Order: sequence, then C-alpha cells, then structure tokens
Amino acid sequence: MDILIVEDEADIAELIQIYLEKEGFSCRSCQDGLSALQVFQEQQPDLIILDLMLPGLDGLEVCARIRQKPGSKDPYILMLTAKGEEIDRIIGLSTGADDYMVKPFSPRELVARVRALLRRTLRQGGQSRTYQTGHFSVDLDQRTANRHSDDDRVEPLELTALEFDLLSTFMSYPGRVWSRTQLIERLWGSDFYGDERVVDTHVARLRKKIEPDPANPSFVKTVIGVGYRFEDGGS
Repeated sequence: MDILIVEDEADIAELIQIYLEKEGFSCRSCQDGLSALQVFQEQQPDLIILDLMLPGLDGLEVCARIRQKPGSKDPYILMLTAKGEEIDRIIGLSTGADDYMVKPFSPRELVARVRALLRRTLRQGGQSRTYQTGHFSVDLDQRTANRHSDDDRVEPLELTALEFDLLSTFMSYPGRVWSRTQLIERLWGSDFYGDERVVDTHVARLRKKIEPDPANPSFVKTVIGVGYRFEDGGS
C-alpha cells in the first residue's frame, strides 16, 4: 500500500514515515499543498495523511480538489492537525476526509487508524459482489454506484471511497437499523479511536448525493436514539 504524507514539519513527517515503513507501507512525503497535488497525480496513493495547516494551499483545499478529481484512485484521507475544536473536525470531514487526528498524537494510534482505513477494501471478501435495490446498484469489484430512475435511466454516482462503503453497507441489508457503533465497526474497524459523530457527517454527505431532498430523506432514514436505516420502496 502506498501512502502520501503531506506535512510541513519535517520532524513530524519523518516520524510518521519511520513508523509506517516499519509496518511495511511504502511512503512518500511533501511539505506544501501544491506539491501534494502534483505528487498525488504522479503516485496515486492508497491513503493520504494530510496536515490541515500547510503553506500556500491548505489541507482543506487539497482535500477538496482531490475529491473533485480523484484520478485513477480515490484515496482514503486522514487529516492531521493541531486544531482540535469540533468545528474544525466537522469542516475537515465535510470536505472529504475519512478520519481526523489532532496533534500531538501517538504514532501507534496513527498506524492503527491507517490500518483501519485500508482494511475497508479488504473486508468485502466472501460477500456478494453486487447489490441492487429499486433505485440504486453498486458493484463491489468495480467500486461503481448508480442511481436508477423510474423511467429506466441510469445515472452514475460520484462517491468518495467512504461514501461508497457506507452506501454498500446500507444496501447489503435494506431495512436493517444500523447503530453508529455498528457502522464504525463495519467501515473503520474495531480499533477506531474517533468520535462516533463522524458517522453523522458522512451520512449527511451521502444524502446530498443520493436523496431528492436531503433535508427530508427518502432512502437513508434516521432512527432517533439508535442510528440509521436504508429503505428503498423498489427493493
């Protein structure tokens, strides 16, 4: 697995690289946002560790541009920053980050979170490779998702890696109620260290892409006090 480290503090970047390479990951690093975008296009990494505060182009803008034009890979993004206020976490996740860590951090925890993110692509083994409901279909091998209209038109959905995994999880058991804890276990793994409200952020982003009216969702329903349930009347 290839990892791109985008961090303007050389000692922190070196520490991260040392720990990840000990675990067998291939790493490359850069120190500013514009270089990150160039290296991303050249390397097409599986995961990016992205500092929020960067010279020139900040991490939020880098994240947003990668999500707009992911290239041949749509990488997982772990945002790393000294800013720890809740609003900063929400903004970072809303631009497309998959996870968030605050400095100072434990290198062992960072490695655990990297493994949890990358394990998502390995957790599909043994499952059916496609899911289809009345208005949606996903192909787990090709990692493509489509919306099907009532007049038989098919519209490709442009989803991030996490949004795709979230939709696939919902479609694997239509009607099932998923708690936030269950979704975290399914998508991040049991060694997830973050706030379970990260689930709400990603559900909101998925709704914006699949719901006719995200404020009044027809497909991904909130079950108050529990979590979420996917319903598709045509399924």
